[in-house]
Amino acid sequence: MSGHEDAVLATVEGRMGRITLNRPRALNALTHEMVRRIAAALDDWEHDPAVESVVITGAGERGLCAGGDIRGIYEDARGGGGDASAAFWRDEYRLNARIARYPKPYVALMDGIVMGGGVGVSAHGSVRIVTERSRVAMPETGIGFVPDVGGTYLLALAPGQLGTHLALTGATVGAADALLCGLADHFVPADRLPELLKALATRAVADVLPSFVCEAPPGELGAHQEWIDHCYAADTVEAIVNRLLENGAPGAKAAAESILAKSPTALKVTLAALRAARGLGPLEAVLEQEYRVSYAALSAPDLVEGIRAQVIDKDRTPQWTPTTLTEVTDDDVARFFAPLGDRELTLATGDSPQEVPW
Repeated sequence: MSGHEDAVLATVEGRMGRITLNRPRALNALTHEMVRRIAAALDDWEHDPAVESVVITGAGERGLCAGGDIRGIYEDARGGGGDASAAFWRDEYRLNARIARYPKPYVALMDGIVMGGGVGVSAHGSVRIVTERSRVAMPETGIGFVPDVGGTYLLALAPGQLGTHLALTGATVGAADALLCGLADHFVPADRLPELLKALATRAVADVLPSFVCEAPPGELGAHQEWIDHCYAADTVEAIVNRLLENGAPGAKAAAESILAKSPTALKVTLAALRAARGLGPLEAVLEQEYRVSYAALSAPDLVEGIRAQVIDKDRTPQWTPTTLTEVTDDDVARFFAPLGDRELTLATGDSPQEVPW
């Protein structure tokens, strides 16, 4: 097998189809070929009566998946015209929608780091399990990008303005806060995951889960929801930042400082995308919008600059264009939502996401 194929291990273990993301040195970051391999495994198992559930895990000790392979996106956007990245996103977003409507239980073990594209291959599943080691985030604004892989759909469904807070700051949350925000369903201690996998190989998911699920250690967001809901309800990013700075809560000031370090364009597009997502309906419609936004980002300066600063040169000092929120016009934002004509991503809306009894 080639190295690309080894990056996703698809095995049948008893009654369970198991997908293992197998690039531990890259924190299991997703490549286009990995997306294709996951989709192929789902195809193989959908009509196989011997496979009763699908489980996705990450190799190594650090996490399920740190996101898409943004180094590849950087090289493509700089020198390849962005075609390879656009093709990657088309297949990735199709996979995200497929996972949400998969007819068999799709169990995601969201242990360790689960960010960006890692959220896309886990948080649309029907059974999403976090542990005390889980670190879940959509940190795209920090690289001049916008939450994708259905992230704006998921965050728009979070209670109050919690999703807006996570989208703009890119903040990382632990197990309890992931549960609170609707990004996960159950808490299982990390040391019980091997035992859980063994049980899923022999018994139905609904029969297995009750003996493993525990109460998560306390989170943080619930205690802050009052100021989060007030501050992030403002109409613009500038007004949100002003409310945060005026609020007085230590967390509010830290959130404002975090936001002000992010790409001004990405922040404004993110807020617009998140609020539009609430009225778009099914996941597929939101993914279609996200594709327009992602496609536009390929030809905007901040994505390449953000990846350069965070991943390539690692100087952590991106030079955003424009440099301030007030310089980003409504027309600048609207450009990200412009129809793409024959380049549009068009996803058929299938059956409703599976209703699960646990």
